[in-house]
Amino acid sequence: MDHGTLQRLARYNQWANDRLYAACGQLSQDELARERPSFFGSILATLNHILLADRVWMGRFEGQPAQGIVSLGQILHPDFSGLKEARDQFDQHIVAWCDGLRGDLARPLAYRTIAGVAAETPLGWSLFHFFNHQTHHRGQVHGLLSHAGTEPPPLDLIYYLREV
Repeated sequence: MDHGTLQRLARYNQWANDRLYAACGQLSQDELARERPSFFGSILATLNHILLADRVWMGRFEGQPAQGIVSLGQILHPDFSGLKEARDQFDQHIVAWCDGLRGDLARPLAYRTIAGVAAETPLGWSLFHFFNHQTHHRGQVHGLLSHAGTEPPPLDLIYYLREV
């Protein structure tokens, strides 16, 4: 893992979120919040989880733990428009932070889990997890969109690389 790869992953993450949110925006608020067989129960709840986890991890990376987070299923934004605005702003923050990242990616990152357990993982691997986690849950939303009758967009990294 190197700084250039992290910068590219930040931009891919922003690109994928833009595409996914555009597809989700074709659904009504009721359809987004509708209970569906999935880990977080709905498209809206899954999108909220991704943003929540991003905030938790960025707080760890920046040495400023996220405030007000009590569970991984917490709903930060019950309305899609507020969630989309928060996502757009946070993706810009992620890109800017990765652009400014300097130093040894092998250095240990010490943090506490949501349950309060002390943990330590090399920064580079923590960042790799950060981006992989987003991809994992975007894939879940992608599948849920199919069941909601909306054509999910291609989100594979290779499509992004072909565009840039």
